[in-house]
Amino acid sequence: MTVLTEAPAPAVPAPRIERVPTVVHIGIGAALRQSLTMAKRGMLTFRHSPQLLYDAVLLPIIGPLLFGSVFGTAIAGSMHAYLPTLIPGVLVQIVLTSSVATGVQLSEDIRSGVFDRFVSMPIARSAPVTGALVAGATRYVIAALMVLIVGFGMGYRPDHPGGLIAGALLVVLATTAMSWIFAFIGVTVARPAAVQGMSMLVLTFLSFASNALVPVQAMPAWLRHVSDYNPVSHLVAAVRTLADTGHAGSDLVWSALAALLVAIVFAPLTVRTLRNR
Repeated sequence: MTVLTEAPAPAVPAPRIERVPTVVHIGIGAALRQSLTMAKRGMLTFRHSPQLLYDAVLLPIIGPLLFGSVFGTAIAGSMHAYLPTLIPGVLVQIVLTSSVATGVQLSEDIRSGVFDRFVSMPIARSAPVTGALVAGATRYVIAALMVLIVGFGMGYRPDHPGGLIAGALLVVLATTAMSWIFAFIGVTVARPAAVQGMSMLVLTFLSFASNALVPVQAMPAWLRHVSDYNPVSHLVAAVRTLADTGHAGSDLVWSALAALLVAIVFAPLTVRTLRNR
């Protein structure tokens, strides 16, 4: 008796998946246009969810009133005498606080899968991050304007109003550069809540270990040394000098250099982290 066995079918090689990207180079002009498109997406998010701007609107109202009431009499004798110290300080403090939302939004996009869809598109890897930072600058402008309006309502009258406006513009530009730190945290840490917690930890230290609210002479010696090298102290001092004298001092130069250094270090780190995802 002959037993017939069925010969195994020859293995069919799996179709080869072409993994070479169809777009290998994106010019600077195209990357800028794509970044602006992403910035428009971020601004439309504010339009559809205006509650995302609540902190940029309400915090500049609560902050000056609260800090002025708590520290005004103790430090300067009255709230009115404290205003030249308070308003530039809370201007820097509150606008910097608004930048935390940029990292949180990036982390949320990554966690929800929106960023994976961006990566699958033939656009520059830096465009979603740059667009988020540009859209975040809208929050900084709103927060700065609110602080100036509230300060004016509390009776603050700087000797050089044009200098104060220039100082507010400096704060917005410096915060946009420093928000690369929080963008890096946003693409590194998995959970948005953790991003917010870590960012607030960094901001709390930088804000309160500075000359934003109290004179550095009232600090312990070790904290005074920290404040002397703190970039927030130089930024606050630059705004006060502009508002009081109308001239740019050395603190403005140090603030600009610190912001530029942060952007040079953290922008490539953020984009490289996104490429490795």
